[in-house]
Amino acid sequence: MTKSETKRRYDDACGTAHGLELIGERWALLVLRELMLGARRFSDLRADLPGISANVLTQRLTELEERGLVRRKKLPPPASAQVYEATEWGLEAEPIVQVLGRWAARSPMHDPTMPISATSIMLSLKTMADEKKAKGFEARIGFRLGEERFIGRMRKGRFKVARAEPENVDFTFTGTPPQLAGVIYGGAPLDSMGFEGDANLAKRFVTLFTLPPKAEVAC
Repeated sequence: MTKSETKRRYDDACGTAHGLELIGERWALLVLRELMLGARRFSDLRADLPGISANVLTQRLTELEERGLVRRKKLPPPASAQVYEATEWGLEAEPIVQVLGRWAARSPMHDPTMPISATSIMLSLKTMADEKKAKGFEARIGFRLGEERFIGRMRKGRFKVARAEPENVDFTFTGTPPQLAGVIYGGAPLDSMGFEGDANLAKRFVTLFTLPPKAEVAC
């Protein structure tokens, strides 16, 4: 453990305290969030975390790697690029991201118009899928969000997603993550972003996600 790591310790045996030592540093949890759906290049992470500097991103990745939450690997030719991926233990933090996201969405100060990454909106759909509304609905959905590609599946009230080129899907959305968020959560019309496939299924799909009610905050 480095000297700086020792300074950040809470000296508290509670697992919550140690969890904050692992991922409580500024940007750490968001970096890990961006790796939840697969390996990413440094440049991809930098692009999807526009407020982070290259130096801070390097530092966070190094710390997460030292803590056993992230690892580096080199893709085989012809790519031959270095990427970062969450370890099996790192991936276990996904429920933390989901619960924290649902909880924070209740804040009256939450601004849904801020930038959002493709990974973040996909995790949001996993989090906000309404099991009651989605009962009996089943579909495979393609997403082309900027340079990112995903296939999602809604089945038995749950939404699952993986990085993949949309093939053999019922319908596909094409656009940006904020456009998709606008359609799903903001009531924007389906034709406000690119779309192809079964329109009836798609129109129902966008109604299957429910944001939690805002918290009542005393002044």
